[in-house]
Amino acid sequence: MSLFTDKADRKNIIELNRVCQSYDGGQNWIIKDLEFLIEDKPDQGQFIVILGMSGCGKSTLLRYIAGLQKPTEGVVKINGKAVTEDNRVSMVFQQYSSLPWLTVLENVALALKYKGVPKLEREEKARELIRLVGLEGHEWKYAQYPTLSGGQLQRVAIARSIIANPEIILMDEPFGALDIRTRLQMQELLSNLWNKFQSTVIFVTHDIAEAVYLADDIYIMKSAPSQFVRHIPIDLPLIRTRETKRDPKYTELVHLVEDTMMEVSDMG
Repeated sequence: MSLFTDKADRKNIIELNRVCQSYDGGQNWIIKDLEFLIEDKPDQGQFIVILGMSGCGKSTLLRYIAGLQKPTEGVVKINGKAVTEDNRVSMVFQQYSSLPWLTVLENVALALKYKGVPKLEREEKARELIRLVGLEGHEWKYAQYPTLSGGQLQRVAIARSIIANPEIILMDEPFGALDIRTRLQMQELLSNLWNKFQSTVIFVTHDIAEAVYLADDIYIMKSAPSQFVRHIPIDLPLIRTRETKRDPKYTELVHLVEDTMMEVSDMG
């Protein structure tokens, strides 16, 4: 049974059709006939979290959507068009990805510079994003450690991703290297930004509690070969705060996802 239902009245934002990945000419398939469909939720956006054991292909999936890697077989589409250099989606990585020889302002405005947006206009938009991610006053600092903390560097990356394409945000374990206090702060920031921009966020993490707090849908992958095998809707309020984590429903969902992950791990 497919985990994805195509509704005729909704726009398909992201489609992966019969995607396969092999690194030895088809002798062994890492990913085989994978299907993934994300449809628009008008005036709301959506936050999708992908879970799975290490090596199951979560990051590879994001790289397909971002246009950083092509599958051996199959089709990847963004808004109905095959992924090319013209419609690639920005991605936030676990490793700090800012250009250290550029300032915070220059890093955030970089995508608009490549698009030919005039300097005054792109800097105005970049300043607004910098304010929204809590970096106002740091515009002229170089985006490097230790000039900026790890959390601040990830805020730069998030702002750069949103300004490049606020419709779709891809995030590959972006908070994995942060201390717990900063990680919790970043979770709240990301949840607030998602609600403001009504984006489609696809987020990869190994942290089940984080996944339940952020997601409105969780998809779980198995490996050997990789496939989506479980879908868990997260029935929590759209606006979430730290109090959400004290809700018995939240705890119940965390346990459900934990149990499901254990079942999927036995599949391979």
